[in-house]
Amino acid sequence: MALHKIIIYQVFTRLFGHRSNTPVVNGTIEENGCGKLNDFTPSALKKIRELGVTHIWYTGVIRHATMTDYSRYGIPRQHPAVVKGRAGSPYAITDYYDIDPDLAVDVERRMEEFERLVTRTHRAGLKMIIDFVPNHVARQYKSICKPAGVRDLGEDDNPNEGFNPARNNFYYCPGQAFMPYFDLYHGEKEPYQEMPARATGNDCFHNAPGRNDWYETVKLNYGVDYYAGGVGYFSPIPNTWQKMLDILLFWAGKGVDAFRCDMAEMVPADFWAWATAQVREQYPDIRFIGEVYNPNEYRHYIASGFDYLYDKVGMYDAMRDVICHRRDTDAITWAWQQTDDIRDHMLYFLENHDEQRVASDFFAGSGEKAVPALVVNALMQQNPFMLYFGQEWGERGMDAEGFSGRDGRTTIFDYWSLQPRFNELTQIYKKVLNIACSEKAVSEGLMFDVMYVNQQYRQQYAFLRKADKETLFVVANFADVPVTMNITIPDHAFDYLNLLEKAYKAVDLLTGTQVSLVLIRDQQVSIALPPRGAVVYKF
Repeated sequence: MALHKIIIYQVFTRLFGHRSNTPVVNGTIEENGCGKLNDFTPSALKKIRELGVTHIWYTGVIRHATMTDYSRYGIPRQHPAVVKGRAGSPYAITDYYDIDPDLAVDVERRMEEFERLVTRTHRAGLKMIIDFVPNHVARQYKSICKPAGVRDLGEDDNPNEGFNPARNNFYYCPGQAFMPYFDLYHGEKEPYQEMPARATGNDCFHNAPGRNDWYETVKLNYGVDYYAGGVGYFSPIPNTWQKMLDILLFWAGKGVDAFRCDMAEMVPADFWAWATAQVREQYPDIRFIGEVYNPNEYRHYIASGFDYLYDKVGMYDAMRDVICHRRDTDAITWAWQQTDDIRDHMLYFLENHDEQRVASDFFAGSGEKAVPALVVNALMQQNPFMLYFGQEWGERGMDAEGFSGRDGRTTIFDYWSLQPRFNELTQIYKKVLNIACSEKAVSEGLMFDVMYVNQQYRQQYAFLRKADKETLFVVANFADVPVTMNITIPDHAFDYLNLLEKAYKAVDLLTGTQVSLVLIRDQQVSIALPPRGAVVYKF
């Protein structure tokens, strides 16, 4: 049975489907509006599928801290002092068992709207991914939707103990009040109060987090005593482990196909090994995607049950530098070689909600400049590729939306909107991603990097992919000018890929142009490339 390369489309759910030409900086939901789960209609999902996408990651669907008041629906109001932005961060969860009311047309039936979205997603031929945020919760976490018999996080804690491995869900600063850098009133009559203070999500184990800390969140206790240098106490099983497993099983039971696990490396690998195994006992096809930034930990977390990990500090950082002409293309070879033994587990991407938009002034200034990187990342290996909504039309992320500021990113904190501009770049993405998910040479084939015998080319990159009798010859030009490359195909490539020396009739899958390629051991083949362009010859 043929494999299918995974192409993930990350969408910031709050912004999708919402079209406002005049959003207000720091605007309320009444002023700026908000996208809804129902905006993902069958036709909208069909267009996403036609882009070449196999999986859609709905970012920010679980209820999180917000300044918008939903108390009339029985949803606890959040103190604005501990909310970032009017809309709030989707990574400051206030109820793991609830859907964000901003996304619902009928707030009281928000879970039903989510369940219908699961059904529509699957009917569109897409797999569904949601966030699992295991490391931290909002400071005012309180579940109103937890199943009967479930005890809330922190409900049974002893706050007089800074650390209790088996019982406490949080870390405490006994006898010390929460005293961060900012005004605890934030326009309210009463200040936000927390006594004793709990440790902050980014491993800030004191009572006074700063401006750059994740001050709106509280760190969860998985049995690691950070006060004593990180000693782990995992037997008996910590209470937090069971609570988080129950949450995973709850959403898997809703039909979710995969979890993108936020800051997975800040949670001990021992928990992941335990939890992923138990989830798969009931849902064997479930997938786990981990946000892990330390390459020294990659293999550890894969062994603990992760299917895919972000390739950020390797491939993303290298590709960004190549796009911006800060490094030569040999950085790409270096990046894939560092993870060659685990290459099928590495998730490549050029954008996500944390990173600056390619088209922003802080990155390349134009989405078209990343076309060669798109071709290379999407076609080089069998591993998954992810794009962020708006990337396919060159969204610039240069608005100063509010809390987010003008930083080259699309805000995750504010009520805002994006204006889709389906253009020539969109068509390029559609071609490349459909090649990636339909060509057997990409999803199953061997890869041969020919750059070690073509080191005179510093801004170009070339490789071969082959499965059965089908071969792809991919050549990308990162330079701003057209280039004609005379590429040597080394003797070893013919043996490794079982290629014959002959003249091949090839077609460029990007343009439909037909050419003749004469491939001879250790001889050159001439390839003409447009500026910031590529060819994908199939023969």
